[in-house]
Amino acid sequence: MKTTADENMPFAAEAFAGLGEVQLAPGRGMSAELLKDTDCLAVRSITRVNESLLSGTPVKFVGTATIGTDHVDQEYLKRAGVGFASAPGCNAISVAEYVMAALLELAGRKGFTLSGKVLGIIGVGNVGRRVAKRARALGLEVILNDPPLSEQTGDKKYRPLDELLERADMVTVHVPLEEAGPHPTFHLLDESLLSRLKPGTILLNTSRGAVASGAAVEAAIDSGALGAVVLDVWEGEPAVRASLLEKVDIGTPHIAGYSFDGKARGTRMIYEAACRHFGVEPGWTPEGLLPAPAGAVIELTGGIADAQSLLANAVLTSYDIVADDRNMRAILNLPEDARAKEFDALRKGYPVRREFASRTVRLGPGLESLAGALEGLDFTVETG
Repeated sequence: MKTTADENMPFAAEAFAGLGEVQLAPGRGMSAELLKDTDCLAVRSITRVNESLLSGTPVKFVGTATIGTDHVDQEYLKRAGVGFASAPGCNAISVAEYVMAALLELAGRKGFTLSGKVLGIIGVGNVGRRVAKRARALGLEVILNDPPLSEQTGDKKYRPLDELLERADMVTVHVPLEEAGPHPTFHLLDESLLSRLKPGTILLNTSRGAVASGAAVEAAIDSGALGAVVLDVWEGEPAVRASLLEKVDIGTPHIAGYSFDGKARGTRMIYEAACRHFGVEPGWTPEGLLPAPAGAVIELTGGIADAQSLLANAVLTSYDIVADDRNMRAILNLPEDARAKEFDALRKGYPVRREFASRTVRLGPGLESLAGALEGLDFTVETG
């Protein structure tokens, strides 16, 4: 048996070796010819999995080590009798930490306090609920909007979109890309929705590029309607709207979910799903294989009056979102035809980034009251 896996998937060779031969390949380089003797295909979001890719191949199982599945033609897989699994929740912690880093960075730049502000979360699945937990740890009030969950549960905690747009100081989007059905999300962030936001609202999109109309977001920035914009995903990526990238406050190359922990989690999830499909007992785990983070211990000292800055220190020391923004903006200096390649190169060569749970924060005298917030962000805390 043979597995072909995206070369950017951590531990793919080690994990799938238990199923037989393993072939690693670039995600955008997958082809029917490459898969001519492949039984198991393991991909990430940049590979389009459809009839064109799989027709005439012996592939019997496809796994995507991602939350999103809009790059996979699941209807075709069903018709063809090909097994399928995704990795829901694998990088949810990573995306939630990205959102916290972005908010703390913007608060520091623009001189505002997060505590007491209102964060509207559109989409409250694996990512959205983790964002909510961490936002509350920072003192934010949270408004949740998720029409499918509202219909399924009847829970009043899910509020109407109009209420969210009317009250939120910041809006973050965590929905799948759906072009049809009862709750389509293609161009959810369009001119109409953006016009209903409070003036000065901060907007973040880490879901899928086409959830936002790039033209509408750019127009809202130009009009001064938005207080700040953070984009990790881009309509038409890897080709990026350069004029929009120039204007956003933080722009990154679809790496919000790229923590090493999340990637390894995704590999494990689809490896185990493949084992179930082929009737093999799983025997591989990434436990103990993840590299130790640089700066595993963070020392915080100072006055408690500067609590937000201290929390920002811990978060931004753990994840340097500014470096990701800086690297992304460098593609603006390239010829237009080279930008898409560099966008992919930034993702492929992304450095190891460990999640906050891999770090310990030591609190100096008088800072014990920060422990709750730090633990809410998943740090291990030492006091005294």
